[in-house]
Amino acid sequence: MKPLVLGGRNGDHLAVELAFLKGFELGNIEVKKFPDGEIYIRVLSDVQGRDVIYVNSLQREPNEAIVETLYTLDTLRDLGARKIIAVIPYMSYARQDSRFNPGEAVSIQVLAKLFKTVKVDHIITIDMHLHRISDPSALFGANFHNITGVRELGKYLKKHHSLTNAVVIGPDEEAEQWAKIMAEELGGLEYSVLEKTRLTAERVVVEAKGVKVEGRDVVIVDDIISTGGTIIEAVKALRNLGAKDFYVATVHPLLVGDAFSKLLRLGLRELVGTNTVLSPISKVSVAPAIIEALSKLI
Repeated sequence: MKPLVLGGRNGDHLAVELAFLKGFELGNIEVKKFPDGEIYIRVLSDVQGRDVIYVNSLQREPNEAIVETLYTLDTLRDLGARKIIAVIPYMSYARQDSRFNPGEAVSIQVLAKLFKTVKVDHIITIDMHLHRISDPSALFGANFHNITGVRELGKYLKKHHSLTNAVVIGPDEEAEQWAKIMAEELGGLEYSVLEKTRLTAERVVVEAKGVKVEGRDVVIVDDIISTGGTIIEAVKALRNLGAKDFYVATVHPLLVGDAFSKLLRLGLRELVGTNTVLSPISKVSVAPAIIEALSKLI
């Protein structure tokens, strides 16, 4: 029997794409709110004895998305699903992975404990921040697969642009992992990350360690664009270093507030994101990356 794929309110677009690309059976879930704000969930498809793939992204209004996701996953188990694979394209709270100030909630640990209670078999997520998480499978209580959407972004850039005289830049040290993948996907380009050196309280020198950007095009890649502040500062700094044209790619285009407008004003040659989060720049689908991961599980 074919696996059944179901989509939550933030994941239905990917559920439909997965079903069409792989020939999975596409099921339905009814999700609505009661007048008092409580959530109502009803799984309309028969999941008894089935392998079920549930897709939902924890973004925009993450707290509501978390409740919807956990309620649905628990219901699938209660209704007799044989195997449950939770595809969470964007995992919220991942950056709150430590107690930076006394008394803070370590939010990703709390979220992981909640996922443990619903007993899913596998969790697939995309470019989740795992900076201080050494064993996500133990933390979440399921086989955990953190895949990347950067290769799909690289394929898009390679198809639509000539980047022979380009360098790939990560806007900070944590972005080096994504800069490396992008550089490989674009045919072995040079890559680096920005480093800031504070000279005085007012003066900061920014440089791209190990590469020259003067007169060259720059591909900036990062996992998340939220307010856009990091990208804006990176473009300004690299322009001061003599960089030519800019191509900005992100996996999770949250684009909070007026971030999209601010980024447009930078005069970029390209601004592109994936559809882990639907946005005006979500031109690239992560469905192929998800399908590759699923092929090893079902």
